[in-house]
Amino acid sequence: MNSNIEASKINEVSLLRLYLLRALYLLIIVGLALVKWTIVIQHLFHLDKPWELMDGVVACMLTSFSVLSILGLRYPLQMLPLLLWELLWKTIWLFIVALPLWSSGQMDDATSMVAYECLIVVIFPFIIPWRYVFAHYLKNRGERWR
Repeated sequence: MNSNIEASKINEVSLLRLYLLRALYLLIIVGLALVKWTIVIQHLFHLDKPWELMDGVVACMLTSFSVLSILGLRYPLQMLPLLLWELLWKTIWLFIVALPLWSSGQMDDATSMVAYECLIVVIFPFIIPWRYVFAHYLKNRGERWR
């Protein structure tokens, strides 16, 4: 019985941390709404001008990411995989793409802009409740396969 109480305290996330998570989701929503939603909405009125393949993919993926982040306002812990995905892809991109270009002096303006936008992930590790992530995604048994 006592170990159950200790386990629940370990898995408990403070109200402050929940508000910080909600603030992070809100930052994502507002930031992408200002940048990507406007581009997607403008494109809806100009369907005669096709997008470049990757521009369209990125705009649609980031718009859907921001829409899913709205769920994070209500369910900040259940939507943590969304933040983990964002943290991982941006960190990988910064280390594999941006850092080598920067260190060799070959970074162009477009890559610098993307790197600057990706640097928001430096705040993620301070907001993500890592004990909760460990307890729920690594320590807990997975769902059955059959």
